Amino acid sequence: MEQVALDELKYPAGKFKMPESFTEQDIKERIKIIQELPAALSNELVGLDEASLNYLHRPDGWTVRQLTHHLADSHMNAFIRIKLALTEDNPNIKPYIESEWAKLADNNAPAEASLKILDGLHLRWVTLLKSLKSEDLSKTVMHPEFKRQMTIGFLIYLYSWHCGHHLAHIKNAKKFKNQF
Repeated sequence: MEQVALDELKYPAGKFKMPESFTEQDIKERIKIIQELPAALSNELVGLDEASLNYLHRPDGWTVRQLTHHLADSHMNAFIRIKLALTEDNPNIKPYIESEWAKLADNNAPAEASLKILDGLHLRWVTLLKSLKSEDLSKTVMHPEFKRQMTIGFLIYLYSWHCGHHLAHIKNAKKFKNQF
């Protein structure tokens, strides 16, 4: 296996970049990415054995199993953050330490547990996102750790990127594992 730069391993789909402006069509495309994640993730996990699910493809990274559980954890938080933005005036959101969550015992559960969560969660999340009016996209939450407001439009872009970001990690892990 040729030496791959650590930054490329961390960000195989590239780093997140929020565009300065976006259209209604852009948002629809981002929602479609969110909608398609559960099926895409399930397809990537088909036939993986325990060794593949527990494969760590880079230093300080997560296994395929941890990435799957992280997607469920992260997207549950995202769904709640958007619901808070829709129902409250710029509420503070609760940050969490993702790396510590990844160490908890539930991350040893079968990956299928998080696939089931993602199926139901994304169905509800996408239903909510598709119901948004253009003025809803500017509603905000306050992230106390980053000391900044985040609009629903920003969150849709962030989490659509997040889908591809971790799918790329899983694809890399499968590719690298199969080279040995």
